[in-house]
Amino acid sequence: MYHVPVLLDAVIEGLQIKPDGVYVDATFGGGGHARAILNKLTTGRLIAFDQDEHAAKNIPDDNRFVFVNNNFRYMKNFLRYLKYEKIQGILADLGVSSYQFDTGERGFSFRSEAELDMRMNPHAEIDAKYILNNYSEQQLADIFYHYGEIRNARCLAKAIVVARSSHAIRTVNDLNNAIEKCLPVYEYYKYMAKVFQAIRIEVNDELNSLKDLLMSATECLDTGGRLVIISYHSLEDRMVKNFIRTGNVEGKTEKDLFGNINKPFRAVNKDVIVPSESEITANNRARSAKLRIAEKI
Repeated sequence: MYHVPVLLDAVIEGLQIKPDGVYVDATFGGGGHARAILNKLTTGRLIAFDQDEHAAKNIPDDNRFVFVNNNFRYMKNFLRYLKYEKIQGILADLGVSSYQFDTGERGFSFRSEAELDMRMNPHAEIDAKYILNNYSEQQLADIFYHYGEIRNARCLAKAIVVARSSHAIRTVNDLNNAIEKCLPVYEYYKYMAKVFQAIRIEVNDELNSLKDLLMSATECLDTGGRLVIISYHSLEDRMVKNFIRTGNVEGKTEKDLFGNINKPFRAVNKDVIVPSESEITANNRARSAKLRIAEKI
C-alpha cells in the first residue's frame, strides 16, 4: 500500500549513520526509510513518529525500534520521556504519503470523489469540511493566498461562502461545483493541487508543526548530528532553507558581537538534491521532492 521511499540513497548518505547512534524518523509512513536506517544500526536505536494510526501496520519486529503515534512537533517531549538527551540524526519526509493520497476516502486528492477530510491524524477535531463550511470569507481567502499561493484567492473564498449558504460543501464534487467559475481554463490540475494543498496545510497545521520540529532539532541533535529534510512545495522548502541559513524559519539574520551569524547548523549540500528520472518513474510523488541536509555545529 506504500510506495518506494523518496531519495532513499541520498537520505541514508546524508544521515551519516553511526551503528550505535540514536535516530529519529519523524515521518514513518510505510517504513521504507526506517528499515534502511535500521539496516545501518547495531546497538543503536530508531524512534519513529507518525500521527496516522494506519502507519502502525508497518512497524518492524525489531527491539531497536520505537514507534510513537503522534505528531513530530512533540519530538522533544517524547525524547525526554524516553530519556534520550541527545540524538545523532533526524529525518523528515514531509507532506502526504502516497498511501494517504491513494486512499480515496481520506479526501486528500481532488482526483477521487470522496468526503473532504484531509486529516493526517484521523482523530483530529477539525477536518476540511469544517473549514470550508465554517471559516469566514476572509479566513478562507487568507488560506488560499498564503498556503496555496493562489492569485484569485478572494474569488475562491467568495464562491465557497455563496455555495455553502444553500448546500453544505462535503465532497470533492461539492467543492468543484462551488468554485467552478474561479477555475482557470488551462492548468486545471495544477490549480486544484494548490487549492487542496492550502486546505490540507490548514487542517493539519503543517507549517507550524514543521517550525516546531526544526526548533526542537536545535536542542535534540548532538554536535555533528545530521538534519535531513525532504520537502515538496516552496513554503516548506523556504522554511527549511531559512532555518539552515539563519537558525530561524523567517530567515532573519542575527549576529554576535564579532559579526558572525548566530546559527546552529551548517548546510551539507550547497544545492538542493532532487530525485533522478528513474526515481520519479518508481514513485511519482518524488517529482517535486527537494532534499536539504544540515549538520549541527
